[in-house]
Amino acid sequence: MTEIELKFVLNEDSIRRLKNRLKGLELNESAARTRTLRSVYYDTPEHSLRKAGTALRMRRDGRRWIQTVKARASINGGLLRAQEVENPAPGGRLDLTKIPVLAVRAEVEEAIAGAELAPVCETQMKRVTSVLMLENGARIELAIDSGEIIAGELREPFHEAELELLEGDVDSLYDLTQTLFPDGGLHLSTMSKSERGYMLAATGRAQTEPLPRNACTVPLGAEMTSEIAARDVLRECFEQISANIEVVLFTDAPEGPHQLRIGLRRLRAAFGMFKPVIGHPELMRLNEEAKLVGAQVGALRDLDVVITDIIDPEHEAHPHEQGFNALRSAIEARREAVREELREYLRSERAQSFQIDLARFIETRRWLTPEDFEQTARLAQPIRALSCKALGKRWKSCVKHARGIDHLTIDERHELRKELKKLRYTIEFLGPLYSAKKVARFVKTMKKMQNIFGDLNDLAMAEELLCQNDSPGARNANAQRAVGWVLGARSVKAEAAWAHARGLWRDVTVTGPFWR
Repeated sequence: MTEIELKFVLNEDSIRRLKNRLKGLELNESAARTRTLRSVYYDTPEHSLRKAGTALRMRRDGRRWIQTVKARASINGGLLRAQEVENPAPGGRLDLTKIPVLAVRAEVEEAIAGAELAPVCETQMKRVTSVLMLENGARIELAIDSGEIIAGELREPFHEAELELLEGDVDSLYDLTQTLFPDGGLHLSTMSKSERGYMLAATGRAQTEPLPRNACTVPLGAEMTSEIAARDVLRECFEQISANIEVVLFTDAPEGPHQLRIGLRRLRAAFGMFKPVIGHPELMRLNEEAKLVGAQVGALRDLDVVITDIIDPEHEAHPHEQGFNALRSAIEARREAVREELREYLRSERAQSFQIDLARFIETRRWLTPEDFEQTARLAQPIRALSCKALGKRWKSCVKHARGIDHLTIDERHELRKELKKLRYTIEFLGPLYSAKKVARFVKTMKKMQNIFGDLNDLAMAEELLCQNDSPGARNANAQRAVGWVLGARSVKAEAAWAHARGLWRDVTVTGPFWR
């Protein structure tokens, strides 16, 4: 059978709040059941099963032993899908010949290739399960696990909730998630317990540290349908956003807000790119929510940039100017206040709803519109056909905004910068459909142009942050002297760079659109 579930990492406080919330909802189909589960995961010395995307488990549930194979597992948007095959295992003895689905048995035997199996890790969990009935008739099992993940002598406590779909559609899982966790602060689990056990055995930790996540290339193929391409691109955007939300919440790493803002911008660029295919009111609403989150993140990112990319280099160039210390201290204080405001927002109900609704939009094909009879044809068209139109549209907008480039105002330069960035993201998404050499040559030329706009943007952003009545250090004479150094140096650099803008834009146009 295909197992479909949403998983969430909890702690003791969130478990208590979840149980209290559950009592007031009156969704239980039957009384909650508590039992102790011991699950042992087996593999070859080379971990061949894991490499094949398969988990082989022996579980003791009360007095019963059950052998389970989970194959072809995938996690997207927090949603786990896997083919699960079980059979009784008297005495807790592995017996691959008892796997009831022949195709799954063949996959396991092929992966093992005759190698010896041995325990890699195990989990010991106290599980409380409830079967919940929703108003739409969907039946969902809620399992709350509290216990340990074990690998040899290593042990790590772990708490998790699982919502497994028994009857109904996947959409119901997201409905129930919003009902059970209405106050925000939810953490989707992106790893199975077996993966955590393997990691504990290899690294001594069962949970990954929050690390900044850069964008990854989506392997699009020319014959892929536009709908599948849209789904895969949006999944990549979701993963980048979700991972970097965790980084911002639990670390002070400047790369966290940087990559989160990039992820949100890429999402909005993807929405624009695929709007002709998956255009839907929900897409527009999510786009506005992404814009709102991006503004919140941008406030922190701008302060990081002012400190590390603007003030610190100038201080290094003028080490005897004491005003830089006062200015940096004032901006650091502002940055910490903005960081806490952002964290509070990311834990809020609204930010959580954005994440859950974005995952729902992607994983349940929320863009389908029954009354749109032409939608099926648009969804089925090859992505290559859509890509030329999407790239051409972005290119046309850049050409329009670059007219009279020598005489653009500051605002017009800023608009051109935004259009170039949208084109860049679109190229990153669709680049795999074209010649790698042509794409690389075009992007290399365009990057030089974007660097100029980066200098201009840094200057404008520094002026906005440092020249207001309530700016950090506004009442400190030494700090204001440092502001003068910073803005003077940045103005000279920006204007010197802009002198080359016309030539660089000519290079971009000469290199030419690679998609034609």
